[in-house]
Amino acid sequence: MNHDVVFHFDHDPQALEISFSNIKNYMAFFDNNKPSVALVVNGPGVKLLDKAGKYADQLREIAGLGAAIKVCNNALHHFEIDPEQLCPECSVVPAGIVEIVELQKKGFSYVKP
Repeated sequence: MNHDVVFHFDHDPQALEISFSNIKNYMAFFDNNKPSVALVVNGPGVKLLDKAGKYADQLREIAGLGAAIKVCNNALHHFEIDPEQLCPECSVVPAGIVEIVELQKKGFSYVKP
């Protein structure tokens, strides 16, 4: 049995590294019937998702494993970041916190490294 998981990242680069590791380890645990995994990024964490940035390869890697990367439009607006600057693996959602709540309502477990 497996469980769908939403990982929440909002500011600390070290926590983003831990999130990547957690996602890779969690997804590797399941041979078949992979769970749904989402990484929801809001707050100042959105500043680390630049397509030319330090974390682009790791974002691409977790997306390749099947993780959805969901980015808060409110935070992008607040920090004046154009969605075109994001890694192409990212999808913009209206509000990160609402996305987290909606995923939890769908049965996703919440993890915040």
